[in-house]
Amino acid sequence: MRFERRFRVAAPRQAVVEFHRRPEGFRALAPPLAPLTLHQAPAELDPGARLSFTLWMGPLPVRWTARIEAHDGGFADTQEEGPFESWRHRHTFVAVDESTTEVRDQIEARLPSGLARALVALAVWLGLPALFAYRRWKTRRVLE
Repeated sequence: MRFERRFRVAAPRQAVVEFHRRPEGFRALAPPLAPLTLHQAPAELDPGARLSFTLWMGPLPVRWTARIEAHDGGFADTQEEGPFESWRHRHTFVAVDESTTEVRDQIEARLPSGLARALVALAVWLGLPALFAYRRWKTRRVLE
């Protein structure tokens, strides 16, 4: 499965990157209807860092552990433990000009084979459009 979203924010690339690299930014991007609890988070989401959290889907806790990897133009988080068989989320930040940045998100994932885990993963997947609409709004609100 593949999911992609792009948006522009009126902020320099470095400011956008720094916002996304900090655990506070990660926490801020979680919508109020799907809050998260951070269990393990480094000061910055640098390559090799591990991030452990619980995403709350109503009363249902979804535990997740991801490892941060570098790639050209940004970073990626790859699920080590969580609801999916596999999950890789690439965050790319492209300077449009000195004061505008395009944020690109690309997720590739596979559903697990077990019914209960597959239903949880599918619920997360179906919530991605709303989640990324919130992320776009929140990023602009914080940085513009």
